[in-house]
Amino acid sequence: MLKNFVTLFNASYLSRGLVLYQSLIEHCDDFHLYIICFDDVTLNYFKENKYKHITPISLVNFEDEDLLSVKPTRSAAEYCWTCTPSTVLYCINTFHLTHCVYIDADMRFYSNPQVLFDEWGTDSIALTEHRYTPEYDQTILNGKYCVQFVGFKKDEEGLNALKYWRNACLDWCYARPENGKFGDQKYLDDWLTRFKKVHIIRHLGAGIAPWNLQQYTFSNKNHKIIGTEINTGKKFEAVFFHFHGLKFFKENIVSLTGSYYRMSKQVKLIFYFPYLSSLNKALKLIEGQKYNINAHGINSEPTYNALGLNTLIKYYKEGLKKTKFNVFGFNVIQNIKRHYYYNYTKF
Repeated sequence: MLKNFVTLFNASYLSRGLVLYQSLIEHCDDFHLYIICFDDVTLNYFKENKYKHITPISLVNFEDEDLLSVKPTRSAAEYCWTCTPSTVLYCINTFHLTHCVYIDADMRFYSNPQVLFDEWGTDSIALTEHRYTPEYDQTILNGKYCVQFVGFKKDEEGLNALKYWRNACLDWCYARPENGKFGDQKYLDDWLTRFKKVHIIRHLGAGIAPWNLQQYTFSNKNHKIIGTEINTGKKFEAVFFHFHGLKFFKENIVSLTGSYYRMSKQVKLIFYFPYLSSLNKALKLIEGQKYNINAHGINSEPTYNALGLNTLIKYYKEGLKKTKFNVFGFNVIQNIKRHYYYNYTKF
């Protein structure tokens, strides 16, 4: 079965987009990836480098009057969110697809997504939940469902939901909570009652992310990543990981997630460090072809550097500013546990 995906990104996400594509090549038997190129640099790269199973799409071809009319009112991120449902509708209509799934560019597949399509079955719409770890539950603000893998069939219910979502995002799509809305995501919350034939993906391997990974342990077995749900002992194979929040900085520093989410050494070794290695290989591939592209999206100074004496001193001073009881350095110990800043050239 041909699996149709669409994503969007600009040059600052090019290395991520290539790793996403390469993971599909490795794990997916039959797919096509449509890429809405949000700048000419990205478009020209894919035009000049012919990748199998990829169709690059220019903004000139993609944007219609409705999108262009709201573009000046949105930030760059907000406009990307505004465009999300339109990317799926555009591909279905333009390329006469029977279905299309939007996927985020900062994802990586670890096994064949066919299992998700099998689970989706004959329903018209497929959604994935955030599955928040309780201490990180952001459902009220960000919604129950994550716009990371959202699928639509070209049937009455699928198109009704897709057109509703597009119109809603055109009307309002901002990076702030307002009247039960937030970006493009909160609109999905009531779809089980608003539309028919909506399927919520149950596979725990779909949508592993910083906000839910605390619920699982992971291991490598026979070239597969196997997760175990801690509370139930249920085992599952990782399908895709969403590397939300990973950010590159000047001075060769990368932040895996900031310092908000707890992350085990196991997760770093199995998911994050190999992902960084793949991103660096993608970067070298781009640079090796003489492209002068900021493919990691580096544009600011790091908040912290890799763990070392200077970082420890900075943590200590920050702790003293908060309370005099940190004179004993207790805050430093806690900060070390959630220090996810690394020199990315080491991977």
